[in-house]
Amino acid sequence: MLSQGQLRQKDVTVKKALKLMGTRFEITVVAPNEEIGYLDIDEAVSEIERIEKMISSWDEASETSKIIKNAGIQPVKVSPELFGLIERAIKISEITDGAFDITYASMDNIWKFDGTMDRMPSEEDIQNSIAKIGYKKIVLDPDEQTVFLTEPGMRIGFGAIGKGYAADKAKELLTSKQVKGGIINASGDLTTWGTKVTGEKWLVGIANPLSKDKVFSWLPIVESSVATSGNYEKYITLNGKKYSHIIDPRTGYPTSGINSVSVFAKHAELCDALATAVFIMGKDTGVHMINQIDGVEVVVVDSDNKIHKSSGIIFDSNQ
Repeated sequence: MLSQGQLRQKDVTVKKALKLMGTRFEITVVAPNEEIGYLDIDEAVSEIERIEKMISSWDEASETSKIIKNAGIQPVKVSPELFGLIERAIKISEITDGAFDITYASMDNIWKFDGTMDRMPSEEDIQNSIAKIGYKKIVLDPDEQTVFLTEPGMRIGFGAIGKGYAADKAKELLTSKQVKGGIINASGDLTTWGTKVTGEKWLVGIANPLSKDKVFSWLPIVESSVATSGNYEKYITLNGKKYSHIIDPRTGYPTSGINSVSVFAKHAELCDALATAVFIMGKDTGVHMINQIDGVEVVVVDSDNKIHKSSGIIFDSNQ
């Protein structure tokens, strides 16, 4: 008789990488055969594109663009889905004291990370830049399902939560279609379910900030997600100090002191938002906050490449 392990071998792993939401998505599924695997992936892609249409501020026809166009003018009725996403984003702003804030998009681009910047912006420029920021200026009406940005010129953006949300929704769709296992990886924000073809758990590695090719630690992940925010790709050095491209929406200044933050939780959306928030809050405040939240863990690598982690993370840091 064949053991269960041998019977399972009939499944195959199908993987596809493509550009969605302006970033690299890699979708992996466990399927009975390649053809079905690619069909599953196509459905996941359609779902991600649907979400992009809803949250894109570049797409004139999107619900998000309508909210922005009517800033300071009138509330805009939106789908329950977008209303829920904005509502959850505001909750995360409250938990993180505004370190995470979707109105960050109101910031003027006075910081440039393309090599053209040679001096700090003036204090006045910075204050003007953040004048329209503040999650408390988003007014939600649950009865009418409307969103209103109270100040003219205010903007919202889902850059720090959208990829995680899209990954969650793609996973939800595939699990509803009985896809046994898989990974949705939105350039470092990833969510997994089920197991590999072999029945083993998916392993998630945290990149070593000193060397992007080296993996620092592997954590077996079941039905769980991780998001990593790192400053090794985009930063500037002014007066000998390194500034990350992640800017604190409360002060208008870029963050410093952290190289990378990886947040683990059930949903990629929460991981995505909290990784940005911890980066901005700094290692001590950030780790302390994560320790207060059930089912969420964090690993922070500071600018001296020292590791700080929340109480539930156990691994050998000498790897």
